[in-house]
Amino acid sequence: MSSSSTDNKKEIFSWAMYDWANSAFATSVMAGFFPVFFKKYWCEGLDITQSTALLGFSNSIAGILIGILAPLLGIVSDIKARKKGFLGVFALLGILMTGLMYVIPSGEWMVAAFIYILASIGFAGGNIFYDSLIVGITSTKRLDVVSGLGYAMGYAGGGLLFAINVWMVLSPETFGISNQEMAIRLSFLSVSLWWALFSIPLFLFVRGSGTGQSAHNTLRDGLTELIATVRQVKALRSVFIFLIAYWLYIDGVDTIVRMALDYGLSIGLKVNDLIIALLITQFIGFPSALGFGYLGNRLGTKTGILIAIGVYLIVSVWGAFINTKEEFYGLAIVVGMVQGGIQALSRSFYARIIPEKRSAEFFGFYNLMGKFAAVIGPGLIGTVAILLRTAGLESGISSRISIASISLLFIAGGVMLSLVNEQRARAQASEFEKQIIQ
Repeated sequence: MSSSSTDNKKEIFSWAMYDWANSAFATSVMAGFFPVFFKKYWCEGLDITQSTALLGFSNSIAGILIGILAPLLGIVSDIKARKKGFLGVFALLGILMTGLMYVIPSGEWMVAAFIYILASIGFAGGNIFYDSLIVGITSTKRLDVVSGLGYAMGYAGGGLLFAINVWMVLSPETFGISNQEMAIRLSFLSVSLWWALFSIPLFLFVRGSGTGQSAHNTLRDGLTELIATVRQVKALRSVFIFLIAYWLYIDGVDTIVRMALDYGLSIGLKVNDLIIALLITQFIGFPSALGFGYLGNRLGTKTGILIAIGVYLIVSVWGAFINTKEEFYGLAIVVGMVQGGIQALSRSFYARIIPEKRSAEFFGFYNLMGKFAAVIGPGLIGTVAILLRTAGLESGISSRISIASISLLFIAGGVMLSLVNEQRARAQASEFEKQIIQ
């Protein structure tokens, strides 16, 4: 084996380790303990409906800010000589803000929400530069393999630390921790340290040098390209309709991920039971995504997506009527069966209907829509909860109706997706490419 081959493998593994590192934030913080602690600790003394609304608005604000920053950060990521530097800045922001969650006092919901928004920006912003580094570490033929390695490392790393954190919370005495409150606070600190420690290989062994274009020229050219891509997307009607559909239903998916634990607490379920349910979803998600790939091949990709949307629609309505932990576990199993599948099939369907020679530009827009996910849903939950509470309904009832309101996103997304004809879309993309060549 040559030295260059060895160095390349080291570089690829070091790059993938960043996914292992920062996925802990997505599992232990975003989906796991932040919703629980926000409601029980930082919103202490507030009505259940108020805490649900505040969490929903915090997620919406984070999503909006990330969505606004995403295209600008994507443009800056083309300044190749600075990719690692920008990644370092955003990773450091996420790491420090996550660590600060350990020291936020009880009742300080405003501080907690502010810190969470900054941590989310650090997480999502860093991923833009992390993704862009893949081009420089492997050949075009191996992009899928290397990208898959990154996702696999993310599942493994994020899931491993989350399992340890769950063990800490369910059995704090095993770790010499005084109580569950301290265990959760230490979980935030462990994510910060995990993220920092396992990011080191990327900064040591992954190349970050490049052409180093001037910021002025890159920004100007990038803005021009962004405007051109928007026009191209609008010109391809089927692609445009699909992106609207995707934005709606994936917003519902991400909202359920971020708000599920808060909802469980609102209807009186115990923290321990909710955390176990989240673990169930994590373990079922990966093999189910593979199963949905097979389903898409047998029945058609669009049909597979519509089935997943239908399942989520049932989940959002069914969730309004559950009362026991066993029912919540059932929801967790069902969500785990479709969560990875709907994301994987959406990406493959989109790849089929866009111009092949413009795939990078169009996927940039696809990722932008994804970053705007979990904006409508949490805001909808918060608004509905407040309106119903103001109208005099009990907190538990208003929480149930507010979670059911997410069904509107799945209905709208499913209707929009049904309007997309794959064959017509592919024909439009082919004609578009011919016009570009001419």
